[in-house]
Amino acid sequence: MPNVDFDAIAKGMTMAVPFAGHLGLEITEISAGEATVRLPRRQELTNHVGSQHAGALFTVAETASGAAFVGAFAVRMGDVTPLARSAEIEYLKIASGPIEARAQLGVDAAEALATLDSEGKVEFPCEVSLTDGSGTQVATATVHWHVRLKEQS
Repeated sequence: MPNVDFDAIAKGMTMAVPFAGHLGLEITEISAGEATVRLPRRQELTNHVGSQHAGALFTVAETASGAAFVGAFAVRMGDVTPLARSAEIEYLKIASGPIEARAQLGVDAAEALATLDSEGKVEFPCEVSLTDGSGTQVATATVHWHVRLKEQS
């Protein structure tokens, strides 16, 4: 992959997605097909039992999957339209404190790009693991992405 400034990508994503900024999500790592995003512990993000709200957990998982996608497709972002087609999340334990979501594309990035070029679109899953500060897995998620080439004018 050509030289890619992943730090600039992370900053650009948090600016491009205002809701992620509203929640205070921080992309702490991003590379080709992998990303880590941190959900802070803030009172306004908690639920009725004082743990992280399910919606906030879903959002950090989806954001991490999006960052992993952008890391893999960085050199082609101007050519594509990405959409999260569907997602599943399983809440495993009470999620307290800051949460870290680690995402990894479920396909090889080069293979996905080759399919995009040959078929004009590609679909793939992105697997996400959410852990608390002690490293305990509190949730897992799968986000299914649909990416197509933009129509050329």
